[in-house]
Amino acid sequence: MIGWFKQLHTAFGFSFLWLVCLIYFTQGFRSFVWTAVSYQLKDNLKLSPSASQFVTSIAFFPWSIKPLYGILSDCFPIRGRKRVPYLMLATLLSLLPWLILGLSDFLRNTRTELMILLTLQNLGSAMADVVIDAMIAEAVRFERASFAGDLQSVSWLSMAFGGICGSLLGGYALDNIRIDMIFLLFSVLPALQLFSCGLVEEGSVQGKALPEGSALNGSDMTSGIVDEENEFSGEKSKVSTLRRKKSQKNTKRVPTTESKFQAPDKKGSSLSPWYQSLKVATSTLFRAFRQPAILRPMAWFFLAHVTVPNLSTVMFYYQTEFLKLEASFLGTARVLGWLSLMIGTLTYNRYLKRMRLRHILMFTQVCLAILTILDMVLVSRANVSLGISDKVTVLFGSALSDGINQFKFMPFLILSGQLCPPGVEGTLFALFMSINNLGSTVGSFVGAGLASVLNISSGSFDNLFLGIGIQVLCTFIPVAFLFLIPKEATGISA
Repeated sequence: MIGWFKQLHTAFGFSFLWLVCLIYFTQGFRSFVWTAVSYQLKDNLKLSPSASQFVTSIAFFPWSIKPLYGILSDCFPIRGRKRVPYLMLATLLSLLPWLILGLSDFLRNTRTELMILLTLQNLGSAMADVVIDAMIAEAVRFERASFAGDLQSVSWLSMAFGGICGSLLGGYALDNIRIDMIFLLFSVLPALQLFSCGLVEEGSVQGKALPEGSALNGSDMTSGIVDEENEFSGEKSKVSTLRRKKSQKNTKRVPTTESKFQAPDKKGSSLSPWYQSLKVATSTLFRAFRQPAILRPMAWFFLAHVTVPNLSTVMFYYQTEFLKLEASFLGTARVLGWLSLMIGTLTYNRYLKRMRLRHILMFTQVCLAILTILDMVLVSRANVSLGISDKVTVLFGSALSDGINQFKFMPFLILSGQLCPPGVEGTLFALFMSINNLGSTVGSFVGAGLASVLNISSGSFDNLFLGIGIQVLCTFIPVAFLFLIPKEATGISA
C-alpha cells in the first residue's frame, strides 16, 4: 500500500494527490454536517416531513446541472487557467455558507434564508466535484495514463473513508455539540481545501479556444456522434467498446465534420473565440444526447427515480420521533450503509457484471420492493411481535438497501461510460450523472407531495403504512420500461 502511494506521488506530485484525496474525503464527510441539517429542520425550525424534504430537494438541485460547470470551466478560462480558479471559487461557495450558518442564529433558524445558503453550498460542492474530475482526467491523459485506474481508486477510497468518518462522528457530535458548532467545525475542511488549491500549479491555455486534448475537442466529438447514429440504425443496439474503436477509425474518414461546428460564419467572425468554444461544446453535447442509443437508456434511469416516491425524510422523522432512535445509532446505520455499498460494488464486479442489464435491473427493483416492505413491517410494529428490535430492523434494512441500490448504480456507471462518444466523455458523463441526480430530486418532490396528501406530519404517522405501500407498488413501475435498455447490453464489453 505504501509503495502504491509512493508511485502515485511520483507520477502526479504530492500537492495534486493531496488535493484529490482532500476533496473526495470532504465529499464523503458531508454526512457529518448534513445529519445536523436534518435535525435543524426537524427540531429547531419545526418543519413537517414534507416541508423538510422540499427544502432538502431544492438545496440539492445544483447537483442536477453539473454539465454547466464543466462547460463553463472548459470554455471560459480565468486569467488563462481553466481549473484552479474555478476550484477556488467552488471552495469559497462551499465554505462561506457554513461559516454564516454557524455564526448567524437568525439565518440558521429562518427557512428561506437557510434553504438559499444550503443551495449555494451545494452549488460549490457540485462545481468542485466536476472540476476535480476534469483535473484527474487531464492528469491521466497528459502525464501518466497507466495510473488512471489507481487514481480513481484513491478517489473512491477517500470518499468512502470520509463517509464512514462523517457518519460515525456526525451522530456523536449531535449528542454532545451544538448544531452551530458543527457547522463551524465542518468549515475547517473547505478552508483547508481552499489553501491546498494554491499549492497546485496549472499551465495557461494562452488564449486558445478548445485547446488540443480538451474534453470538448472537435473532430473526435463529431465522429463519435456520427458513428452513434449509424450504429443505432442497425438491427440490434449492442453496447460495447467496439463503438469506440469504430468511431476512432471514422475520425480519419470524416475530417470535415469539425468545420461544421467550428468554422464561424461572417456574422460570427467577430465573436470571441471563447463564445465559439461554448457554441461548439453545447451543440455537440446536445446532438450527442439526442441519439436514441443514448437517450433511451438514460430515460429509463430517470424514470426509475421519478416514478418511485422518496419517503426517506418521512422515515427519518418516524425513526427519531416515534421510535426515539438516537443520532449516534443512526450514524452507525449509515456506516453500515457505506460498508454495504462497497460490498455491493465488489459483489457486482465479481458475480453480476456478465449478466444482461435488463435482468440485473429487474432483480434490483424487485429486491428494493422487498426491502421497502421491511419499512412496512417496522411501521406496523410486526417486528416487535416477532421479537425483533427496532434497531436490528433499521440496521438490517439500511445495510441491505444501500448494497442493492449499488446493483442499479453500477450498471448506470458502466452503461454511461460505454455510451459516451469519443471526445465528449467528460461532459456527457457529467450530463448522465445530472440526469440521475435530477431524477432523485424529482423523486424527493414526489415523496414530499405524497406525504402532504396523506397528511403525514411530525407526530402523526397514521397514514405512513399506506404511503410505504404505495411506494412498494411504484417500485415495480420501472420494470415496465426496461425495453428502453439495450437488449444485449451487459456489465462488460461485448
